[in-house]
Amino acid sequence: MARGERRRRAVQAEGVRTAERAARGGSGRRDGRGGAPRSTAGGVAVAVVVLSLALGLSGRWVLAWHRARRAVTLHSAPPALPANSSSPAVAPGLFWGTYRPHVYFGMKTRSPKVMKRDDPEERQGTTPGTPKLRHTCEQGDGLGPYGWEFHDGLSFGRQHIQDGALWLTTEFVKRPGGQHGGDWSWRVTVEPQASSTSALPLVSLFFYVVTDGKEVLLPEVEAKGQLKFISGHTSELGDFRFTLMPPTSPGDTAPKYGSYNVFWTSNPGLPLLTEMVKNSLNSWFQHRPPGASPERYLGLPGSLKWEDRGPSAQGQGQFLIQQVTLKVPFSVEFVFESGSAQAGGNQALPRLAGSLLTQTLESHAEAFRERFEKTFHLKEKGLSPGEQALGQAALSGLLGGIGYFYGQGLVLPDMGVEESEQKVDPALFPPVPLFTAVPSRSFFPRGFLWDEGFHQLVVQRWDPYLTREALGHWLGLLNADGWIGREQILGDEARARVPPEFLVQRAVHANPPTLLLPVAHMLEGGDPDDLAFLRKAFPRLHAWFSWLHQSQAGPVPLSYRWRGRDPALPTLLNPKTLPSGLDDYPRASHPSVAERHLDLRCWVALGARVLMRLAEYLGEAEVAAELGPLAASLEAAESLDELHWAQELGVFADFGNHTKAVQLKPRPPQGLVRVVGRPQPRLQYVDALGYVSLFPLLLRLLDPNSSRLGPLLDILADSRHLWSPFGLRSLAASSSFYGQRNSEHDPPYWRGAVWLNVNYLALGALHHYGQLKGPHQAQAAKLHSELRANVVGNVWRQYQSTGFLWEQYSDRDGRGMGCRPFHGWTSLVLLAMAEDY
Repeated sequence: MARGERRRRAVQAEGVRTAERAARGGSGRRDGRGGAPRSTAGGVAVAVVVLSLALGLSGRWVLAWHRARRAVTLHSAPPALPANSSSPAVAPGLFWGTYRPHVYFGMKTRSPKVMKRDDPEERQGTTPGTPKLRHTCEQGDGLGPYGWEFHDGLSFGRQHIQDGALWLTTEFVKRPGGQHGGDWSWRVTVEPQASSTSALPLVSLFFYVVTDGKEVLLPEVEAKGQLKFISGHTSELGDFRFTLMPPTSPGDTAPKYGSYNVFWTSNPGLPLLTEMVKNSLNSWFQHRPPGASPERYLGLPGSLKWEDRGPSAQGQGQFLIQQVTLKVPFSVEFVFESGSAQAGGNQALPRLAGSLLTQTLESHAEAFRERFEKTFHLKEKGLSPGEQALGQAALSGLLGGIGYFYGQGLVLPDMGVEESEQKVDPALFPPVPLFTAVPSRSFFPRGFLWDEGFHQLVVQRWDPYLTREALGHWLGLLNADGWIGREQILGDEARARVPPEFLVQRAVHANPPTLLLPVAHMLEGGDPDDLAFLRKAFPRLHAWFSWLHQSQAGPVPLSYRWRGRDPALPTLLNPKTLPSGLDDYPRASHPSVAERHLDLRCWVALGARVLMRLAEYLGEAEVAAELGPLAASLEAAESLDELHWAQELGVFADFGNHTKAVQLKPRPPQGLVRVVGRPQPRLQYVDALGYVSLFPLLLRLLDPNSSRLGPLLDILADSRHLWSPFGLRSLAASSSFYGQRNSEHDPPYWRGAVWLNVNYLALGALHHYGQLKGPHQAQAAKLHSELRANVVGNVWRQYQSTGFLWEQYSDRDGRGMGCRPFHGWTSLVLLAMAEDY
């Protein structure tokens, strides 16, 4: 996706010009008769009027400038994490990691400075053409299943990639020591899928190192272009050495013949690396193993003479790549050794390669299996070995999708007016780091706020330290008002993958505060380290919640409205509400300030409850006294009924200016156009039975004796509405919006498909009410058991069939849909299997 250049103006300068034009317009005003200025007394009166007008405009400009400045100013509360928390001195075990989740295999430091090591793969052909280079994870690559079989989030991982007839296994392990993050080693094994060894292809692997500044890289080459090693030095890594070991056959120690090419140049920028390599593969070389016929392959015609690398900008960084071409099957190992780790003891550490690497990888794999069962108890619960493997892959894919990002986002300030009246351009947010899991390595390889709360529910069970790091980084994004952008597009690589219209985050747009879900779990768990973290994080959590509660307030007390709905364009069946996270879920047909959004009110109620309990625990009496009445009011049955119970529909619902008489009809040459019939829109409850209708149940806001709980359970269990053999539908099959496109180019998204995050909330709620005495206890427990079997069973069947976890699942046949692999909130299937809510 090409990056779009956005025009930027200085908000302050434009505001000054506006004020100056207004002042000039007033100063030349004559009286109504068109004659000369009035007498002295009248002249004074006119001057006072003009001065008042100018002061009024100036005051509004100052307010606008103040709003714009606060939008891109970091919050003043103390950080939740220690200073330099990502550095090797503070967190050496997390300094290196697979923190570029959008590449098939690579390592990166948790540092704003670039030091990355990656391994693209190319399948060689025998005729000229565009090389088939695998580097960044892409939906259109046509790869079979790929993903992490094991990944512990810290020091070890094993990944499998199916590429046509090839089966690749990538493994890494880290060894702590020294002051710079320790040592680590890779192994990449390429084998044929079938047992036959005939017509085995040539494959090139590309091992590269890229830096972004004054870092020193000193390669030493052996005969035939093979790098002996790369030594170097940076301020953060100290002295280090990379070594590419001689390739072998899998499981063997005897060297295997390989052909080598090397390329050394300036860093062109991370988004351009793939194209640079493709464009440089313009020469044919001969692969000549002893006693075998030569084969041609495309290679890099590079030089290791730094003066031959071409022009570069000062401080641009270096890009050094080693191509090794071999006949399948083979294994290649790559070793990183830290100078301070090697110097840390009396004896030099043995190189982590060969049999030692094999032993270390196997010991980590066994430790992973044991820790996994101890944490999630799937074997104990009677799940099959295949289902246990699914659970391990779900966790590992989520942990292997954790990335470290650094950069500046684009923010459109909240100017205190409706978005259609905004006249300012976006501004750059300060440079910030973000340590976060991502929803999908191939399609959404960046941070999403409401996704991350669900991600951390899984991560926290495995490693609470990782969750504290992630939450601390997200809270570090808070602006002066308490806002956090819902999508974090930090750095050139992230921007290169996002359409220009989605680059700007609007400082009036909220997102569901799902980070409070792991916060609530931390508070309930009582772990001392978690509680110490929550004490530091509390001022920022409170500021974030306060912004949400105040900025999204609705038209009447205790009502809330998502800011940022799409306008009622003639091409949209129902204007989307992206900030809600539910995108095209049907809302009022005609957006207005009179809307009351049920899901948002429930999220605010959850936030008030969690923050009140946290404030009470921490002894923050003033905040607890502030939030206590709010939480009680938002959870009061009378208030919820008054604003959101639709008696005529028999469910909770949104409220707004709405009519069901809307549809898309073809109208050449425009295409599909929205047509509004009769009855015309009026203020009423929105008939859109689905996930939104369930939110008082999903977030456990209802009393177990509530008269509303039974009807919700009945509707949930009705196959004419939400129940399917594969999980709960996002929109009832009985809805007029079910399965409907939102525009000619916008297929249905949250209009019937089964989503794991909301099904997990439903399972947790059913389990909750199934444990509490009340008239609906037995029904809730029965539905929990049946829904869990449906959800887990379908995800397992689709994983068996495709090898992927999917973004969503069809409510009609259960097939995986959307992007894949999707190890974000679909990894919640693991907690569903473990019955951990």
